[in-house]
Amino acid sequence: MSNDTPPMIDSDALAKLQAWQGRSETLADDITAAPVRALSATLDREDPQPESGTRLPELWHWLYFLPHHRQSEIGEDGHAKRGGFLPPVPLPRRMWAGGRLNWEQGNPLKVGDKVERTSTIASVTHKAGRTGELVFVLVRHEVRNGRGLALTEEHDIVYRAAAQPGEAGPPPTPAPKDAAFSRDIAPDDVLLFRYSALTFNGHRIHYDRRYVTQVEGYPGLIVHGPLIATLLVDLLRRNVPGAQLARFEFRAVRPTFDIAPFRVHGKPLGDGKTFALWGEDADGWLTMQATAVLA
Repeated sequence: MSNDTPPMIDSDALAKLQAWQGRSETLADDITAAPVRALSATLDREDPQPESGTRLPELWHWLYFLPHHRQSEIGEDGHAKRGGFLPPVPLPRRMWAGGRLNWEQGNPLKVGDKVERTSTIASVTHKAGRTGELVFVLVRHEVRNGRGLALTEEHDIVYRAAAQPGEAGPPPTPAPKDAAFSRDIAPDDVLLFRYSALTFNGHRIHYDRRYVTQVEGYPGLIVHGPLIATLLVDLLRRNVPGAQLARFEFRAVRPTFDIAPFRVHGKPLGDGKTFALWGEDADGWLTMQATAVLA
């Protein structure tokens, strides 16, 4: 952001956004089998048919507690209009930047569970980066079933200023080359559509090529950050039989677009329970970093 460009978010505007800190909401849902079957097919897995009592794989809770805003409440970008539970940040580009999750051992989420999720706005922060203003919103979730607390999650959301003509992105980071196991992913329109449908995600950057290229200024459809995180955990499950997570942390480093295949990688670290996981785009750049700790 140049020195002569007035900020969209001054101290007064930031104070108004920070008034959302501490707000909370509680949603109820049922862990049903149909979304589990559908995500298994989307990830090209050959899982047994889920039934009551089947353990829900880690990160698959993102199939539940979905937003059900009325069509008249949807904004231009396909998300709900600003305000409501999340603060009305006036920056147009919104992304899932990362998160940290802890699973309570001995109380996994299972098909058939009745569940509640309490979400709280933990913080709203602002900074001026090299490519413009950024607002970070941290949301904390606690998921409970009939047996008590099952999962605690911190969810990082970043809002960015609109792309400027000729704007250069942050310098890329080369992906590590020492993977112990890897998988190639073809991010075609069908994969992105199916994941958007499963998570009832109307964000147009994932399916509307005209919008994502002409309005938000990206070169192609953006692969969902949660989908890449799910693919990283799925890679671990494919290569470490019986793997169940105690903790998982991930951070989006660089957008992944549908214009070329990408790869997910993993390797064990020294203690035998911790694994480094990462995504790599077709140019060899790091797109997501993650750490998984087994139970």
